[in-house]
Amino acid sequence: PLNSPRNPKADVPPWYTKHWFLLGLVALIGLARLNPDIGRKHGVLHPEITVKYFAVMTIFFNSGLTLPTKELARAVGYVRLHLFIQAFNMALIPCVIVGLVRLLRSSVEIDQHLLDGLLLVGCLPTPVSSAAILTKAVGGNDAGAVFNSAFGSFLGIFVTPMLLMLVMGEASDIPFFSIFSNLFSVVVLPLLLGQLARALWWEEHLEGRRLPFSQVSQAVLLLIIYCTFCDTFAADMSLSRQALMAAALLVVGCVATFTALAFLLASRVPLFRFTPEDVIAATYCSTHKSLTLGMPMMKIVFANNIYLSTMSVPLLMYHPAQILLGGLLVPVFKTWKEQRSGLTSGSQLA
Repeated sequence: PLNSPRNPKADVPPWYTKHWFLLGLVALIGLARLNPDIGRKHGVLHPEITVKYFAVMTIFFNSGLTLPTKELARAVGYVRLHLFIQAFNMALIPCVIVGLVRLLRSSVEIDQHLLDGLLLVGCLPTPVSSAAILTKAVGGNDAGAVFNSAFGSFLGIFVTPMLLMLVMGEASDIPFFSIFSNLFSVVVLPLLLGQLARALWWEEHLEGRRLPFSQVSQAVLLLIIYCTFCDTFAADMSLSRQALMAAALLVVGCVATFTALAFLLASRVPLFRFTPEDVIAATYCSTHKSLTLGMPMMKIVFANNIYLSTMSVPLLMYHPAQILLGGLLVPVFKTWKEQRSGLTSGSQLA
């Protein structure tokens, strides 16, 4: 009919709806370069209040609201899987990155603040959403992935600051008590309030509705990143093209190496006795790092560091790199899982 209402989504290109976060990231960094006074500290947006408190609290309240409590409870019994993922993510990766950074500091000329940022990436936990989404896309153990994503986020609130103090030493000058009181008020408390709100209202009012919780968190995260880069450009700091290329090569190399190592250990070591579904969850969850926790954590831990945005570059690169590689591996892992499942069922019939 001529007068039928138009669907606004029909005018939006599908590539835009799929990649809006990365497009927004590039656009906002460009805007920060053009006029950094808007989002700089004590600027128009007053990020020392709006970002440091309200934006971060919004992200973690949203996380608490959307974490599926029943699924988490159901997945508690996968003990071997949990131990593998958390040990790989919060012990093996930090150790490898510390060794790599020490080697690079002594042998290569590279921006030291980029290397500090790489250390921060190594100390971060698994993310709340991306690893679980990719695990589900392949047909892996999604309950185990959801549990480890949530548990890793809780663990990271306490373990990440301690790991940072351990790997960065006295030079980091991190105020321990101040960090934990800050983390409790802007991270832990909103997360718990989100879980309480979920328990009280989810089934009655929210379940079944397609509400944009993920998009809200990502939009707020873009605000945090924008203000971080406004501070950078206001201080007139810039990285050379060579430094950015070196950081990109380092980050992509780390993501690819950790993914290959996690897959080989999870699938080949008999000690773990993982099913193909467990291997998929272990590979994604043990190697992904949380941008959602990482950016607020940097804002809190390194609040007075003028090189904060330079330190954030490895994290901003790691996030799209892990999603891109994870997405490319979805059909590969699907084929592998089908082959392994076929071999298992065939051996059982024999």
